[in-house]
Amino acid sequence: MVNREDVQKGVIKIASQVLKIDPSEIKPESNFVFDLGAESIDSVELVAGFETEFDIEMDEEAALEVQTVDKAVDYIIGYLEKK
Repeated sequence: MVNREDVQKGVIKIASQVLKIDPSEIKPESNFVFDLGAESIDSVELVAGFETEFDIEMDEEAALEVQTVDKAVDYIIGYLEKK
């Protein structure tokens, strides 16, 4: 069973590093683009970071759908539970 809190912490850690934002400013409902200021190059780095952190592969379609911290967490948990 995948621990949601652990995955969320990992997603926030990656977003914090890539976007150079204090982790305390990143909320589950934060939208990477609208709330956190991610640009297209940042989105590529976020996906790469999530793939490395959680040992997953995100296809392009999935990456486009993952627009909030919560959606990233949901996607990663779903992926890990299928492994």
